[in-house]
Amino acid sequence: MKIRPVILCGGAGTRLWPNSKNHQAKQFIDFGNWTLIGKTLERTKASIFDAPIISTNAKYLRQVKQHLKKHKIKKFKIVLEPAKRNTAPAILSTALIKDIPNEQPLMFLAADHLIEEVGLFNKAIKKNQKKLTHNNIFIFGIRPTMPSSEFGYFLTKNTKVTKFIEKPKQAKAKQIISKKGYWNSGMFYLRKDSIINNFKKYQPNIYRNCNKAVTKAKYKSNVYYLNKQAFTKATAKSFDYAILEKTKDINAIKLDIPWSDLGSWKEICKMYGRNKRHYFKKKNVFHRPWGSYVNLFNGKEFLIKELYVKPKGILSLQKHHHRAEHWVVTHGKPKITLNKKYFTMKPDETIFIPLGAIHRIENPYKKPVKIIEAQVGSILKETDIVRFQDIYGRVK
Repeated sequence: MKIRPVILCGGAGTRLWPNSKNHQAKQFIDFGNWTLIGKTLERTKASIFDAPIISTNAKYLRQVKQHLKKHKIKKFKIVLEPAKRNTAPAILSTALIKDIPNEQPLMFLAADHLIEEVGLFNKAIKKNQKKLTHNNIFIFGIRPTMPSSEFGYFLTKNTKVTKFIEKPKQAKAKQIISKKGYWNSGMFYLRKDSIINNFKKYQPNIYRNCNKAVTKAKYKSNVYYLNKQAFTKATAKSFDYAILEKTKDINAIKLDIPWSDLGSWKEICKMYGRNKRHYFKKKNVFHRPWGSYVNLFNGKEFLIKELYVKPKGILSLQKHHHRAEHWVVTHGKPKITLNKKYFTMKPDETIFIPLGAIHRIENPYKKPVKIIEAQVGSILKETDIVRFQDIYGRVK
């Protein structure tokens, strides 16, 4: 039996746009003729998979259909949530539709994850298919590349998951990694009957109301419109809290592959840094007295640049009215001014420059400095620079 991929596509992506009312959901952001949901849909074309099911809401229905058409996916089902109820009701509702036989394996994928070694990922899915039972759950762990407070973790004994840790502080994350902890990717793998059995046992309220929402759903043009009255009565809980923290039968599939949920501008900057050859165009290089910069990608309300600050180069002391900035240092040791603070940064360190903050980059050393910069705001032009001091005579 083939594996049914279920794509969870209801997230709003507000973390990237804290001050924007009309923010874009992360899965639909154009990062350069590709989107995260587009990459996820492409992954479901592998021979191990059956036709995909997409769980989303009315707000995103049009964009989901556009992506299905663009990626030439003709066989699909969409399950439409009438209200936000977190991941537990979303996961259960998709599993309950009658298209899925009781023993079919389901692979739950997030619409906004970037997986760069798809072959290894699919191999791990196929390899573990025979281990699925009517009760157990497999979750995918990613070997951490650094101690991060942006992800949840889990600990294991052999392949059994013994403990979940929700987004720890950096010092705690270091301890978890020293105990061979893995990032919790939020991707789940289990059979339909296992989902049903676990919800009946641990979350009877969610099971009862989701079952009613699916039974009373209207079905039209491949879309299940879940019954609102029943669905809104289901308790709003994440799958982690509702099921994973209750059941004891959880197995880990550990992966050592490049993975990111691109959930922060730091992660986005790093992704462009890794792939900058793909985005580099000579016509987008601009020379300045302190060095040069290249515009790698101009997106909707964001611009990604790489700054090159030559030895002894100093940018003007400046601020911006219309944009904030996120910097990730990739080479050298820049000295940074941020309002009244003055400090040195090292490679892989990141800093946020809020809207209106007075700031400057200096390179007092013999080695050049390179920084990937994400500008985020309504106006992303050089005209939005207010200079206070400049060693190259650019302050009038």
